[in-house]
Amino acid sequence: MTRMHDDEITITDETVRRLVADQLPEWAGLPVRRLPPVGTDNQLFRLGDELLVRMPRIPGPAEGVAFEHAWLPRIAPHLPVVVPAPLALGEPGHEYPFAWTVVPWVEGSTPTPATFDPEEWAASLGAFVRACRDVPGMDGPVATDGRGAPLASMDEWVRRWTARADPAEVSHAAVLAVWEDALAAPAYDGEPRWFHGDLHEGNLLVRDGRLAAVIDWGCAGRGDPAIELNAMWGDLPRAAAEPYREATGLDEAAYRRGRGFALAPAISGFTYYRETSPRMSGLGLRTVRQLVASLD
Repeated sequence: MTRMHDDEITITDETVRRLVADQLPEWAGLPVRRLPPVGTDNQLFRLGDELLVRMPRIPGPAEGVAFEHAWLPRIAPHLPVVVPAPLALGEPGHEYPFAWTVVPWVEGSTPTPATFDPEEWAASLGAFVRACRDVPGMDGPVATDGRGAPLASMDEWVRRWTARADPAEVSHAAVLAVWEDALAAPAYDGEPRWFHGDLHEGNLLVRDGRLAAVIDWGCAGRGDPAIELNAMWGDLPRAAAEPYREATGLDEAAYRRGRGFALAPAISGFTYYRETSPRMSGLGLRTVRQLVASLD
């Protein structure tokens, strides 16, 4: 398997078996089966037929493990789809350095235009976003930088990664025009609202043509709900983009800020994953180009 990060660790099946046996003996007899990589941050293992072990591969996502364990059980009952809240929180051990979780296994598949009608995609995902906004605050953590925080917190990040981007692929001036328009949009001045923060197709599961679950809440928190409009770009079917925007009920200022929230991970991902993950780099480039085109 190609390493995506310089600080990525290798996790063996035997390490997972030992951690489960030591810390969660009630599940010690269940078979462990490694799953193919589907993201950039975690290695997944089936544990028996009904459980999934999520093991962070790098330090950053590992910081979100405690958040998910503490907050997802409180958030999940308010939402219209399954949220696989952790059933157990594991500790470092056997030379594995991070906390880890066991969550319920949820049947479903990653949505594609062939399995998820664009109108259904827009309506169901928009309903999910509105439900998130209505979840009680419960004094949950408020984003102070990055996703869902005031956009200015990412200004240095966006400019640094834009400067590194291949100018033969993207115009630096065009990228910064999108960013500066987002910064100039009216700021969000409402109460911090719950958000998922990473609503791309890899974090959605569909079953029988309908949205069944929203997974991987490592970017979640409370803040500017415009962050959820990042789902309009990238792999969302183009036919679903504007209906999704309407379904969220977010205004024009949020749309402009949403472009900024989408741009920050896209411009960095385009360059960061250039050598290690052509798929992720290509998604970043495609998203950046869509955002640039949307400003015309």
